[in-house]
Amino acid sequence: MNLVDSCGWLEYFADGPNARFFAAHVENTARLIVPTICIYEVFRRLLQQVDRSAALEAIAVMQQGRVVPLTSVLAMDAATIGQEMSLPMADSVILATARDNDAVVWTQDGDFQFVDGVRYIPRKG
Repeated sequence: MNLVDSCGWLEYFADGPNARFFAAHVENTARLIVPTICIYEVFRRLLQQVDRSAALEAIAVMQQGRVVPLTSVLAMDAATIGQEMSLPMADSVILATARDNDAVVWTQDGDFQFVDGVRYIPRKG
């Protein structure tokens, strides 16, 4: 399974320099999980950058993968991971979701650079 971090989705939608790094995983919806926190982060950023209609279209693309809600058990796992690894809340939820679903995280977020189970590419530009 694969989990594309919020920054990866935004890079993909913007066709940024690293979009190809994320494309195969975004487009392989049968093996894609999408944490609800990623939907929140992407929708919020797109509301700032484009109109609501375009933001909704992007979320429709994300929902082609299997959306994973933040349950109370997952929230507690994320809190533990966040405390142990000093990760921000959203990153903790993303990593906990990936681990709970045996998924690889695909990201350009430097907080994940040296984390097991993560494929990281530095931001370009």
